[in-house]
Amino acid sequence: MSLFGSKSSKQALCFSSTKHFQSPYHKTQYQIIIRIPFSYQANVVNLEHKLHHPDIMLQAQPLISVIVPVYKAEAYLHRCVDSLVAQTLKNIEILLINDGSPDQSGAICDEYAQRYPFIKVFHNKNQGVSATRQFGIDHASGIYSIHTDPDDWVEPTMLEDLYSKAQETNADMVIFDFIAEYKNKSKYCKQQPSDYAPNKVLKEMFTVLHGSCVNKLIRHSCYKEYNVSFPIGFSCFEDLYTTVSLLRNNIKVAYIPKAYYHYDKSINTNSIIKHYTLKSCEEDLYMFKAFSELAKTLGDAKDVCLQTLASLLVARAFNSGIFSSKEFRANFEFAIPYIQANPRIKAFRKWKFCMACKGYYSIIYLPQRIAKDFKQCLKQL
Repeated sequence: MSLFGSKSSKQALCFSSTKHFQSPYHKTQYQIIIRIPFSYQANVVNLEHKLHHPDIMLQAQPLISVIVPVYKAEAYLHRCVDSLVAQTLKNIEILLINDGSPDQSGAICDEYAQRYPFIKVFHNKNQGVSATRQFGIDHASGIYSIHTDPDDWVEPTMLEDLYSKAQETNADMVIFDFIAEYKNKSKYCKQQPSDYAPNKVLKEMFTVLHGSCVNKLIRHSCYKEYNVSFPIGFSCFEDLYTTVSLLRNNIKVAYIPKAYYHYDKSINTNSIIKHYTLKSCEEDLYMFKAFSELAKTLGDAKDVCLQTLASLLVARAFNSGIFSSKEFRANFEFAIPYIQANPRIKAFRKWKFCMACKGYYSIIYLPQRIAKDFKQCLKQL
């Protein structure tokens, strides 16, 4: 228990203490702030008997912090935040982090903060999604945290069910299913690991599981305990990098066989492919270098990590159509052994990528370019 006095005002003493109270539903940590008139200072020794003083305020630590990176989201931000506000678990905080968005996203965030005291808004200069996620981690105060993207939405019982599962199993990470939403269909994406050992889950993040941070509740203290943070300079796969960085430690993993998260693929049609540039190529190569360093600590998951990432990088670059054969070879020849060793790529696709990396990109990509141009012509008819 600590005591703070204001000598200048002589109006009150502020006593603060942290205690635990058992609710019918869960054990929550409260900070008790007691303000007693200055004239009561002689009764400090009887403080424990004054816990029902009318000036006592109870401030509950949020059970879960929801981190929402916001950028150019004015068209669908309401849907996202409304689904978070509607959560059945009430002791939460929502962090809306405006990453220098040039549209009305920031104003929409402010409107929500004025209506709901558990919503916090931050307005930052544009730094990218990875830095924005890390800003959220640094400013979150919940026992657990989770990320939600502004173009997606969630089911109302998501946080309550995730918190219950985490408490029931003492898990550091709770994984759950999600639904990919397309214009004309929805696809259920099951995310059950074959084994809950963290090293096994880690390997499957590069094969059958989704590496995203939006379908995983994390015990927030794990970030600090294991010195894990979102990487600087990543334009994609920053969540995979962070998830793997957590799983390489001996954390406890649990799973809920239910889809709470709606991933809008009709809006989020992977803009990093649609707008791939030479700068994107530089960022991808930087990312691969960072993963290569991380892979040195992954034991038997090293090979699957590098094979998967190299194949993904080449696929993204190949589909962009912006390279000459010489440029493609100069940037991606290093990936050939990883692609050749990747058992998860079909034979023709493997041959196509390897030939492109050897300097035949313009020839190999030509049929795809013709098909793309033909499709564009049909649209204009």
